[in-house]
Amino acid sequence: MDDGWRGWREATWTALYGPDGFYRRPEGPAGHFRTSVHASPLFASAVARLLAATAEGLGTDEIALVDMGAGRGELTAGVLAATPAGLRVTAYAVEHAARPAGLDPRVEWCARPPVGVSGLFFANEWLDNVPVDVVEADPEGVARYVLVRPPDGAERLGDPVDGADAAWLARWWPLRSPGDRAEIGLPRDLAWAAAVGSLRAGRAIAVDYAHRRGARPPFGTLAGFREGREVRPVPDGSCDITTHVALDACAAAGAPDGGPAPELLDQRTALGRLGVAGGRPPLALASTDPAGYLRALSAAGEAAELTARGGLGDFGWLTQEVG
Repeated sequence: MDDGWRGWREATWTALYGPDGFYRRPEGPAGHFRTSVHASPLFASAVARLLAATAEGLGTDEIALVDMGAGRGELTAGVLAATPAGLRVTAYAVEHAARPAGLDPRVEWCARPPVGVSGLFFANEWLDNVPVDVVEADPEGVARYVLVRPPDGAERLGDPVDGADAAWLARWWPLRSPGDRAEIGLPRDLAWAAAVGSLRAGRAIAVDYAHRRGARPPFGTLAGFREGREVRPVPDGSCDITTHVALDACAAAGAPDGGPAPELLDQRTALGRLGVAGGRPPLALASTDPAGYLRALSAAGEAAELTARGGLGDFGWLTQEVG
């Protein structure tokens, strides 16, 4: 008989993507939390430059953009608006929710990413919402799945971790002491490998909250968010359920044998390479071009938010070249 207890992976999937799931709500993710996309149009402009650089590397003026976990299409539309003249873009926004009204008609709205395209696959805060199981070391140090009761978020320990999950845990996030918790990132590794494999040629990039082996948080990162505030994670569809991403494990899973090595860096560095910096404009500009100075000052403030230490600038970027 069904007693209502679920693993966190199953419960999170239903809470986020089921018929009444959080990501199907009409206000969309932007109604609950602020991402780099919402912080400044500078982010979309930087992605547009990445798209143009990818096209140049492929030697073409026709390029695909795949926006994975597109929300309501804000990034896709922003990139199209900032795309250099002469670059012909086929844009795909991949999302479970229905297509929003008023979205640029050039955007193809789809539930799954296209396969076999050449271009830029860009996943901003997607992997953290690929549901994963939570595990905890019991008093004897045995790693067990954490079960949750969706209506109220109550937890209890279930069966010992085994099989591929146990192998992933041993390699990427070993539990040291009773009470330690982890999130098994194997579903994200598989999702990222599939994303990289969907490209015929180009570049795949994931941007997310991240940690690496050797610096994993001992009690995990499971969290809920609603209306701009962190809340208790209850998988009832009322809030976002998220955990940080083991991007190093994803990188290993998505790297083709004998192919280009993946690159891991922080957003501050990645955006800096793309010309996004938070330095103040020269004060002399205020006297020669006051309006230009105010625009530059505003852009500098937005850039500072995107690259801030302890904030968005600490996000991890995983880049994989394909073909």
